[in-house]
Amino acid sequence: MRIIAGIRRGMNILPPRGSETRPITDRVKESIFDVLFKYNLIEDRYVADLFCGTGSFGLEALSRGAKEAVFVDQDRRAIEVLRQNVAKARFETQAKVVCGNAFRIGAPIGVGKKCSLVFVDPPYEMSMEAGERSRLAGLLTILPEQITEDGMVVVRTEKRVKLLDSYGPLRIIDNRVWGKMSVNFLSLKTE
Repeated sequence: MRIIAGIRRGMNILPPRGSETRPITDRVKESIFDVLFKYNLIEDRYVADLFCGTGSFGLEALSRGAKEAVFVDQDRRAIEVLRQNVAKARFETQAKVVCGNAFRIGAPIGVGKKCSLVFVDPPYEMSMEAGERSRLAGLLTILPEQITEDGMVVVRTEKRVKLLDSYGPLRIIDNRVWGKMSVNFLSLKTE
């Protein structure tokens, strides 16, 4: 795993310890950022990496010019490695690390701030259910209050998981499948 583009391009990301995280391949991460490029949601904007593991998405966004990123995970071992990756990339002043349950707190970027981009990448066993009463649905219904009007939420799940067309004001605007994973792009816009 490495940072693909931007000021820290080529930097290796320290791997996770144990098998609790599912690192994303560089090829898939690059494909996701290629989709996001046209929306102008990263440069000089706030982003959140929920269920961040070692921080691959958030670190990539910071490298590509994000103003600040909040990283949320409840696995203390993953947070420990994440902090090492943040320090290695010299993003300490731009990174906010929160050890907590992302299903409950969402994207806590800070008072008066909203994220333009939120990555949601829960462990597959936590996201196998995506119906109205699921934990994932609960998270997706609180995120609209934490994102900008032009904001986007990117949700990575196992490909057999079918998200609803919408969660409150969030609507799926794009879906991609790579290997065993599905990536859904949700927006407040209906375009």
